[in-house]
Amino acid sequence: MEKTENAKSCTLERKDLKSWKEINKARKEERRKWREKKLKKKIKEEVNLKSEDVEERKPIKQKISTISIAVPGSILDNAQSDEFRTYLAGQIARAAVIFQIDEIIVYDDLPKGEIRKDVLETGNEIKTSRRCCVQLARILQYLECPQYLRKYFFPIHKDLRFVGVLNPIDTPHHLRQDDHFTFREGVVTTKPPKTNRGSQVYVGLFKDVEVDKLLTPGLRCTVKIHNPDDPTRKLKGLVVSPHTPRQETGVYWGYTVRLAESVSHIFSESPYKDGYDLLLGTSDKGKSIDECSSFVYDHLLVMFGGLAGLEAAFESDELLKVNDPTLLFDHYLNTLPNQGSRTIRTEEAILVSLAALRPKLDPKFRAPTFKDNFTEQKYSFD
Repeated sequence: MEKTENAKSCTLERKDLKSWKEINKARKEERRKWREKKLKKKIKEEVNLKSEDVEERKPIKQKISTISIAVPGSILDNAQSDEFRTYLAGQIARAAVIFQIDEIIVYDDLPKGEIRKDVLETGNEIKTSRRCCVQLARILQYLECPQYLRKYFFPIHKDLRFVGVLNPIDTPHHLRQDDHFTFREGVVTTKPPKTNRGSQVYVGLFKDVEVDKLLTPGLRCTVKIHNPDDPTRKLKGLVVSPHTPRQETGVYWGYTVRLAESVSHIFSESPYKDGYDLLLGTSDKGKSIDECSSFVYDHLLVMFGGLAGLEAAFESDELLKVNDPTLLFDHYLNTLPNQGSRTIRTEEAILVSLAALRPKLDPKFRAPTFKDNFTEQKYSFD
């Protein structure tokens, strides 16, 4: 009787216990649910990241007024040696960045004839111009380029033989390796990109930045880095316009250099859709700047003459039918009345004129105020 009862109880216990097959099935079901949950979370994160990227890629609609200066290349011919020619170009570059100039135009102010010409690459164009103009433009380009990129874009050249004597322009986009900032200038490397990935860009850091586009190797670009403050992670970023850093943060991001074959080409080849809306000429024969109150502008052009002044530059341009410069400019100014010297050199006139104009300039669209966050010192760029 007892054996029968024990057998029945064992049978009941076996029925309550699950077989190993059922247990494994239940565990597999739990793992499947866990994988689905993890996959959904990952998809959600990717969707959020893509939406953030789309937001970042939206063009900045904020407009910023610009200042351009036009300088004759013939001023280099007045220098006594190659060292002085180089140092003269460095003085112009320093003056331009101090006053946050957006564009430097190097124009030919001498009559056409049998002249020695040279070739210069500016952006996507290759231009031929007078030898002195090309040399000035090349040195200006060299100084604007961040130091860690110069070996990629400036091979050994006789025009750059004495650039070692120049003072660095030290603009905010000339970042050091230990500086942390959202934007950086870079060059596209020759490393083959991974499948469905963008190019690798060298931006002066220990690690290259993976960007969102496939670009031609050797191309210079501006990169917005997602995580500049975290060196442990892989660096990823977006390729943006060179104007974006200033539009978003207010930081001055250097100048561009343009070659003009004559005075008329300064205006006809303007990079702005509607050209320059305010033209200022500088001469000792102009109106005293003390008599002017303010200058409202969107795209301002300040033009400087060479050894013989702007009058000679206008006479040498065959396309211009105007001999009187005052008819072409909105204001023809003497920026230093009662000067103590018979002449003011062009590199001196740039500093003097921009300093005199600065309190009188009233841009229609101001850049946001930039607070320097990558060095110990604090600067404010208006």
